[in-house]
Amino acid sequence: QVHLVESRGGLVQPGGSLGLSCAASGSIRSINAMGWYRQAPGKQRELVATITPGLNANFADSVKGRFTISRDNAKKTVYLQMNSLKPEDTAVYYCNAAIVPIGSTREFKYWGQGTQVTVSS
Repeated sequence: QVHLVESRGGLVQPGGSLGLSCAASGSIRSINAMGWYRQAPGKQRELVATITPGLNANFADSVKGRFTISRDNAKKTVYLQMNSLKPEDTAVYYCNAAIVPIGSTREFKYWGQGTQVTVSS
């Protein structure tokens, strides 16, 4: 089995910063793209940022210049650093990873359990 475990989110004031991490574990042969999505109340889940094993990153327009994504391939961990947070960043944030399990040649998408980030004064 494969698991993605996210760090805890939290409550942050507007303009503040928060970092999230997500570690993959289990029967993993290889990890391709990793990333973060978010879902606000009443809205669809949306892409926040992704990063390839070669560290090429892609960001949603709404977070460009404020969020950074990084990964440690040896630790099978992806990080999201969120700066200059706005109330509209409030959402449940989900980690996502494209993983080839041991014994397989196929890639599967796995999700973390989700963590709440609330930006409010």
